[in-house]
Amino acid sequence: MDRHDDLIARCQTADGVTLTVPGTTIQERPLEVLRFAASDPGDPSIWVIGRQHPGETMAEWFVEGFLDRLLDLEDGAVRALRDRAGLHVVPNMNPDGSVLGNLRVNAAGANLNREWESPDIARNPEVFHIRRLMIESGIALCLDVHGDETLPYNFIAGFEGIAESGPTQLAALERFRTGLARINPDFQTRRGYPKTRPGNGMTTTCTGYFARRHGVVAMTLEMPFKDPANAPDPRVGWSPARAMALGRSTVEALLDILDQLPRSRGRACCD
Repeated sequence: MDRHDDLIARCQTADGVTLTVPGTTIQERPLEVLRFAASDPGDPSIWVIGRQHPGETMAEWFVEGFLDRLLDLEDGAVRALRDRAGLHVVPNMNPDGSVLGNLRVNAAGANLNREWESPDIARNPEVFHIRRLMIESGIALCLDVHGDETLPYNFIAGFEGIAESGPTQLAALERFRTGLARINPDFQTRRGYPKTRPGNGMTTTCTGYFARRHGVVAMTLEMPFKDPANAPDPRVGWSPARAMALGRSTVEALLDILDQLPRSRGRACCD
């Protein structure tokens, strides 16, 4: 948590970055959202959230790499992304679970990634408060960052099982996925969870809920606990540094699909 606090402080001191705390957890820890405002309030609203499952620490390493790159205004891709999109980042969705040493649940025993359709402020205030801001922002894309305990790959689980998904949503998902694999070969598209038939997708997850209810390009990015089989490094395996590098690579992949995302219909959620 000291490293998390340092990351939040580092971002707060940067130009154009604001912090909002929409609520607190069951144990009264702050839920922190970092906002990089777009030049035009109507630009697409993009959300990156990490560590719904607190034991998946690679998720916050990924987010740290993503955030550190967003702070570099001498980077042309960063300037273009920040100019054309509103970016909202939640480095740790489950700070109580992180402190308690939980693998998948918060202080009340709730698995946050099964609570998105009807969050209860008493049992899962994390989802209740963050979901409200996401909706208010007119969210166009959500990248929900996780780790998978069994599959030795970096991959994205999409929303193909959501019957209400349209071709524009699906095309943007596929372009992001293939673009990230091209930018960073640690990521790949051949292996992952089996694709679910339309109508059989879970709508209680963050990805399923936003894809179905709000037409969002929503994705669950999974990283391995072990060495990725497609790009092994026996010396370090899937390390914090490699997770951070994948987070940095996400900038170009997001920039590549901005024209396929709807403009924001919401108000600035973090003012």
